Amino acid sequence: MIAPEAVLNEVKKAIVGKDEVIAMALIAIIARGHILLEDIPGVGKTTMAVAFSKALGLDYKRVQFTPDVLPSDIVGFSLLDKATGEMIYKPGAILCNLFLADELNRATSRTQSALLEAMEEGRVTVDGITHPVPDPFIVIATQNPAGSSGTQLLPESQMDRFMVRLSLGYPTPEAELDLLERKQKGSMMDAVNCIADRGELAAIRAQADSVFVDKKIFDYAVKLSIASRGNRSVLHGASPRATIAVISMAKAAAWMNGRDYVIPADVKYIYPATITHRLLLTPEAKAAGKTAEGLLTEILSAVTAPAIR
Repeated sequence: MIAPEAVLNEVKKAIVGKDEVIAMALIAIIARGHILLEDIPGVGKTTMAVAFSKALGLDYKRVQFTPDVLPSDIVGFSLLDKATGEMIYKPGAILCNLFLADELNRATSRTQSALLEAMEEGRVTVDGITHPVPDPFIVIATQNPAGSSGTQLLPESQMDRFMVRLSLGYPTPEAELDLLERKQKGSMMDAVNCIADRGELAAIRAQADSVFVDKKIFDYAVKLSIASRGNRSVLHGASPRATIAVISMAKAAAWMNGRDYVIPADVKYIYPATITHRLLLTPEAKAAGKTAEGLLTEILSAVTAPAIR
């Protein structure tokens, strides 16, 4: 079975200086989650998605979302076959292993909903007929920050469908210099090799699924979610779906670290990326300059972690 470090090393050939973000994205992929990349244009969001698809040997498709993209462009449509008189299903772009929804927050709500059905239920429905998506199925969506021309942030109900929200951000001066030097040698994506396939990813996921979770860890995850819901600065806290995501991510993180059991440090490590985008702060908290990241730090400090080593 391929080692996780080997996958990370291949993706790092295309993305410079963002090792933590790449590792968290791989954890989410192993945990069967979908990824939201929220960032400014030009920092490598699309490149990272393509690099993962190439390294893992996944069928990859990309749609640049604009207001004129229709749901049928995503899920497909039925077409009359004149020879037989039957309706033939023409698959949409989403029927692939890794689907990149580029600038998702430029699309209409109808088109976004078509994508979310596939993310949530693992299938698409066209003319009353259900079609399953391939296995594995991963959505990596990019979202430009609020205020970018022609965009609006996704509503909370849609944000909750993504297991993690990540941000690449600007590179350090050293990383940007390294990037420039590598680009002079040709396409960085050409250096990324396919070192796994869908079967190996399925085997990795099965191993992560078998990671043991003590009841104390379950209790810890629930207490963290309850603490977010009871915080005065939070209008909507972590949902039960979020609590499930925390456990799935913690199991994948434990497997990535070579353990077959989860410890509290795994939960703390994945918690910000898994929960931050699910919290809706009150207007008063926003006016006071509070952030979801800061509140999560307070919550992690306030809730006592169980004694598991």
